Amino acid sequence: MRKEISGRGVRRRYGHHAEHELPAVRSGPVVPERLDQLAHHRVDAGYLLGIHQCLGQQLARVEMRVAFAALVERFPGLRLAVPPEDVPLRTKSDFFGVHALPVAW
Repeated sequence: MRKEISGRGVRRRYGHHAEHELPAVRSGPVVPERLDQLAHHRVDAGYLLGIHQCLGQQLARVEMRVAFAALVERFPGLRLAVPPEDVPLRTKSDFFGVHALPVAW
C-alpha cells in the first residue's frame, strides 16, 4: 500500500501487500443481483496487461463470441427455465459463475 487506507472494517497500513481476486476484479456485476448488468467496461485483469499479457486472450474472446452466437442460432428459443433470482450462484470459489443453469428451448 502506498498510503494507509480503511474500508469495510479493514485497515491497511503503508507498505503492506494487497491481494485481489482476479475473477472478482474482471467480472463482478455492476449490480451484484443482476447477472445481465456485467461491467463490460472494466479492464480484464485475468489476462493482465503489458508484457504479462496473455497471447491467447484475443483468440479466447473470439471463441466465446462464436460459441454463444452459434448456441443462440441453433436454439433460437433458448431461455432460462427458472426465474433469474433462482439461478444458484457460485460465491465461495475463486471463479465467478453459477452452479447450474437450467434452460429450456
